[in-house]
Amino acid sequence: EVQLVESGGGLVQPGGSLTLSCAASGFNFSRNTMNWVRQAPGKGLEWVSEITTGGTYKFYADSVKGRFAVSRDNAKNTLYLQLNSLKIDDTAMYYCSLDRLGGRRGQGTQVTVSS
Repeated sequence: EVQLVESGGGLVQPGGSLTLSCAASGFNFSRNTMNWVRQAPGKGLEWVSEITTGGTYKFYADSVKGRFAVSRDNAKNTLYLQLNSLKIDDTAMYYCSLDRLGGRRGQGTQVTVSS
């Protein structure tokens, strides 16, 4: 059974930083491209970032490019998302997912950006 458990969210001021983690189990993590998606209050799911199996290729939504950084540790079956220069519009529930649509995702971790 695929399990994805996100952590690391919290309340942060604009301009601040957070690091999100996603612990994966129940599937061959190292052989799967992984994604982060998010859902802001009252809005649909938005794809944020993707990283290929070995971490060589990384892709970002225009809204986060240059501010967020995705990485992975295949030895630990863990996916990360470093969030920098956070904006109020980044407030959302963040999920790790096996696809860009968020169809197979964890329970999420809440990121709130507020002064």
